[in-house]
Amino acid sequence: MTFQEGGSFGGGRVRTRSGGGRGAAIGGGIGGVGLLVVLAIALLSGGNIDPSALLGGGGGGPEQESTVDVCSAQEANTDRTCRLSATVDALDTYWAPALSDARADIPEVVSFTDGTATGCGQASAATGPFYCPPDQSIYLDLGFFDTLSSQFGAQGGPLAEMYVVAHEYGHHMQHVTGIFDEADRSGTGADSDSVRLELQADCYAGLWAGHAATTKDPDTGVTYLEPISSDELAQALDAAATVGDDHIQEQQQGGVNPDSWTHGSSEQRQRWFTRGYEQGNVAACDTFAADSL
Repeated sequence: MTFQEGGSFGGGRVRTRSGGGRGAAIGGGIGGVGLLVVLAIALLSGGNIDPSALLGGGGGGPEQESTVDVCSAQEANTDRTCRLSATVDALDTYWAPALSDARADIPEVVSFTDGTATGCGQASAATGPFYCPPDQSIYLDLGFFDTLSSQFGAQGGPLAEMYVVAHEYGHHMQHVTGIFDEADRSGTGADSDSVRLELQADCYAGLWAGHAATTKDPDTGVTYLEPISSDELAQALDAAATVGDDHIQEQQQGGVNPDSWTHGSSEQRQRWFTRGYEQGNVAACDTFAADSL
C-alpha cells in the first residue's frame, strides 16, 4: 500500500520511547502472541516464574522520549517509523467524524523499544501491540512485525503493518463509543465477547483500508494512499490469519482449543476484515448482533 506522492504526514503525532525496561501490560491487543510468549518463558524456566508477575509489570529504567518529525510520502513508503506516523495520520482523518460525534479525542500513539510504562502496566516487546483504555493510548514495538514473520510465518509487508495499527485504533473507537465497557471481557471461547471485540476491531481495520485511497489529507488535499492492489490486500489478510487464535495455538502448543480463544480464528479474522473492507460502513461491523461469528 503506497502513500501518495505530495503527502506530508504526522509531525509530532507519534511518540517514540526507548530504555524503559521489561514487563508486560494487559489491554486490547492484536493477538495472543505476547501472552503466549510470556507463558512460554515461565514454562521454559521450569515453572519457577509466576506468569502473573510477568504480566503485572514491574518498573523499568529511565526512558528517553521524542516525537516523529514530519515525514514525506517517500519516507512513509520506505521507513517503518514514518509509515506508522503516516498511517496514524490517515486513521485520524478517517475516524474524525465518529470521534466528533462521540466527543472524544484521538488516541495517543507510542512506539517503544525495550519496554515502556503505560496506564495498563509495564509493557515489553513480548506484549505485542495493544490499546490501553485507561490512558487511551496505542503501544507497539515495531520489532513485533519481524517476530510475526520469523516466529509465526507471516508474509509481512506495508499493509500488514497498517492493519495492525488500524486494529488497535479500532479498539480506541470501541472505548470512546462505550462498546469496550459494555462487553464482558472476562470470558473466553469462540463466541465470547472478547472474540467479538477483536473481530469488530478487525472489521474496523478493513473499513479504514477500504476508504484509505479516497480519504484526503485536509492539510494538503492529497489522498493518503494509492488504491490497494490484490497483492497488498493479501498482506493484510495474511497478517489477520497469522494472529488467529487457532494458528497461534497450533504453533505454540501443537493443538487447538476454541474454549480458550480471545481473538478469533484465522478464518474469522480474515472474514471480518474483508466484511469491513467490502461493505464500507460501521453497521456492518456489529459483531455483537451477529448470530454466527
